[in-house]
Amino acid sequence: MTDMLAHSIGFAPLVPLWLLAVLGLLALVLCGAGLRYGGRLAALLRLGAVALLLFWLAGPQRLRESWHNLPQTALLLVDQSPSMSLGQRATIARKVADVIAHTQTPDLTIRTVSVRENGHEGTRLFDALDQAAADIPPARLAGAIMITDGQNTDTPAAIPERLRPADDHGHHTTLPLHVLLTAPGEETDRRLRVLSAPPYAIAGQTATLRVVVDDTGPGTHAGTPVTLTVHMNGEATQTIAARTGEPQDITVPVAHPGQILLDVAVSPLEGEVSALNNQTVIPITGIRDRLRVLLVSGTPNQGERVWRRLLKADPAVDLIHFTILRPPEKDDGTPLSDLALIAFPVRELFQDKIDQFDLIILDGFENRHILPRTYLDNIAWFVRKGGGLLLTAGPEFVGPGSLQDTPVGDILPAHVAGESSMMAQRFRPRLTDTGQKHPVTASLPGAPQADTPDATLNVPGAWGPWYRALRPDSTHGQVLMAGPDSSPLLVLDRVGKGRVALLLSDQIWLWSRGEGGGGPQAELLRRISHWLMKEPELEEEQLAASMADGTLHITRRSLTNTADTTVSVTGPDGHSQKVPLHANAADGVQTANLPATANGIWQVTDGVHTAYAAPTQSDTAEFTDLRATADHLAGMAQQTGGGVFWLGTSDSLHIPTIKAANGSTLHGADWLGFPHRGAHTVTGRTTSPLLPAWLVLSLTLALLCVAWWREGRR
Repeated sequence: MTDMLAHSIGFAPLVPLWLLAVLGLLALVLCGAGLRYGGRLAALLRLGAVALLLFWLAGPQRLRESWHNLPQTALLLVDQSPSMSLGQRATIARKVADVIAHTQTPDLTIRTVSVRENGHEGTRLFDALDQAAADIPPARLAGAIMITDGQNTDTPAAIPERLRPADDHGHHTTLPLHVLLTAPGEETDRRLRVLSAPPYAIAGQTATLRVVVDDTGPGTHAGTPVTLTVHMNGEATQTIAARTGEPQDITVPVAHPGQILLDVAVSPLEGEVSALNNQTVIPITGIRDRLRVLLVSGTPNQGERVWRRLLKADPAVDLIHFTILRPPEKDDGTPLSDLALIAFPVRELFQDKIDQFDLIILDGFENRHILPRTYLDNIAWFVRKGGGLLLTAGPEFVGPGSLQDTPVGDILPAHVAGESSMMAQRFRPRLTDTGQKHPVTASLPGAPQADTPDATLNVPGAWGPWYRALRPDSTHGQVLMAGPDSSPLLVLDRVGKGRVALLLSDQIWLWSRGEGGGGPQAELLRRISHWLMKEPELEEEQLAASMADGTLHITRRSLTNTADTTVSVTGPDGHSQKVPLHANAADGVQTANLPATANGIWQVTDGVHTAYAAPTQSDTAEFTDLRATADHLAGMAQQTGGGVFWLGTSDSLHIPTIKAANGSTLHGADWLGFPHRGAHTVTGRTTSPLLPAWLVLSLTLALLCVAWWREGRR
């Protein structure tokens, strides 16, 4: 700080200002009268005497002030966003910031502020400038320096208020913004942009995405030939010739339901700053077309409404539902028009169009010659060719029209001996050891443990009781739930390319009524139905991979192999490594985590199953353009009078010196400056009268005497 001294004139009136104004006005009136009726010289002399007296009454004083100049503060904003990690940018920024921070400039303090990414909005340097300047008095802010690669997303159209502070009189002063760019000069870059991509596509059809390749920087132009390469789940599928600046459509097949990862890459541009944005991974989820479900109910029952409500609530399901009101041999003379709205289209459903369904549900269905043997053969054929079949079995399953005595029985996963197998007692369904691991029943809310006694049937939050079940004498497949005396209750099995589920009780509807606390009926039936329709997430043997925060998460689910397993992980560069999975015997899930930052598709395989994953950029705005460029900040620097400087390389830095600018020019080829703002604090003030009282009185008396003398000679 520098000591300063200044002199000035001030006033400290001895009488109120209104009295001074009245006396002055009165003196003018008297002077005017004297000029009109008396001698002019005498009137002017009297006016001078009164003016001198009034001036003295105004209290003129000589002021003497001393003050210290206050140091000004310049903000040094250092860009530390992810794009600064490219090449030597971070090293250059760190070296230059250290030099500037230690620069000794009289009456100037450098405050360093680190600027990191702001979520998905990219680098926001001006937001950081506004926040950093909030606690600096406007009179002491000298300006700002930005060390950056120039990729800023919040450059305003007009000079921000922090760089145009107003003084006490409302006058605005423009403060300089100097931009220091971490490169030798303007760079070039090629980027691949996705214009549109469907998040979902129908399995068995194709999906179309549109991309465009842009070249930016000196010497680039639209229309340059490039090559696009498309990999689907790590395997090359297409090579497409395209041109920069022209949108390109890419059509890919969606072979199966579930996630598909498309890795689209463009050939690099010679001399470009980075190939990081030459590649993108696009996830597309394959979904089934509207699923067609055939529900055939036997004698009307409480569970029929549950099935309809469950299947109708799913917008992806087309439900066809028929209820068999009575067997065809029954004839009581009732007109056919009164028996049903439409006739049961047996041939159309079970022969002509059976292959158009995805799932057939037989709920309490008793054949009783309703379906000829040929049509029952068709149901078995439907399952073996890839369809799904779900049966809920009650008393009708052990009667003379039981389906287990037809060709359908050949594909069922359990057999019931006869009516003696009917158990009518109170019990609570439980999960078996397999059921605790199978995705269809694992983690169902309220599931009791296998050793929970029946005495706790009415515990709040636990599954409510059922009262009837069938005891099979043989089963094959996977038993997920057990009934009375640990007998199988829910059995799943694979038959050929299809699947079958058998629920050996017709009382699951009691859960929807809240019996004994109810149970997860809707969720259980939904999972069973989707497992039958081959939902990938419900596969009991599966391998999954996902990426988050630079880490590859591997999950393997298995019902049989609960020991530690090793999987093979292949990165986007083709390098493979073995990764051990750690097992959890309780739920059959094995997991592992692996650092994975390389861009592209990662492949994980256990020898049978294969899974794919790819990282997603946390800030797409940050990596849209990777050039070091002055395009975004040069205009603002010019508006404020600041300069733009290219810093060179880390081995050959060109750091401008910092000066106090005295004129209107605030930068040169190798220097940058900040203007003096004049901020100071007063350290002392003294006053002394400008006119002594004796002198004023003497002069006033002299003027009056001269006026009288002059008037006396007339």
